[in-house]
Amino acid sequence: MSVNSVVKKQTSVFSKRKRNVAIVFAICLVLYLVTASAVNFNLGGAALSVPAAIAWLGANIIPNGDSIARLPVILERLFETALLSVAVTVVAAVFSFFSSLIGTKALKFNTVFAKFVRMVAAIFRSIPEVAWAILLLFSFGQNILTGFFALFFTTYGMLTRAFIEAIDEVSADCVEALEATGATTLQLVFQGIWPSSITVIISWVLYMIETNIRAATLIGLLTGTGIGALFHMFYSRMNFNAAMLVIVATAALVVIIETSSNQIRKVILK
Repeated sequence: MSVNSVVKKQTSVFSKRKRNVAIVFAICLVLYLVTASAVNFNLGGAALSVPAAIAWLGANIIPNGDSIARLPVILERLFETALLSVAVTVVAAVFSFFSSLIGTKALKFNTVFAKFVRMVAAIFRSIPEVAWAILLLFSFGQNILTGFFALFFTTYGMLTRAFIEAIDEVSADCVEALEATGATTLQLVFQGIWPSSITVIISWVLYMIETNIRAATLIGLLTGTGIGALFHMFYSRMNFNAAMLVIVATAALVVIIETSSNQIRKVILK
């Protein structure tokens, strides 16, 4: 192949890429214009309102002496929310692990039961925590039990899928080796699946604790419990300084837990 042919081919490829990028950009632009027009969104007006919004935030949300005095109450509610998130995640993890044993291909359980477990997990995780909370409010009212179940259903769905994939990925060879020796189902689970997948399971549990703390804050607005209820009270009374302190404390807790979780993952994954 001559040099000119190579140059022409490369030019053709680059031209095709530029054309594809231009087409994608044009499609995105059209989609933006159509959707913005449908909801009456004005990007220029939004951009012009940013300086005034920043000035208002600087004048109204900086915690003052009065809001700092409320810090013990905020930390107490935040601790309550964290404990709820941990409790939900641990309970959901136990149920998810045993459900994943039915749904996994490694143990070759009844196909109908396996599909049923996967379907239930898919339904539970496809409905957001807030939607679960709204549905459960009609049955349980505004209390901590509503928040517990709202978090539990979504966590169960997420962890069941994650555990099934983890078991299928890391335990297949181990299970086959144990089956060849005539091991029982319990031996397959506790001498094969559990040791080989425990690090992945712990990693997922830690991740869900972080996620549930954030979700529990939002659900607390609906259920009237935890740090979410405290934020709603401050906000409804226009005590924006204290409301901002709630946000800062929650963000700090999430960062601390995430940092701790990352360190634990590094240790267990070595």
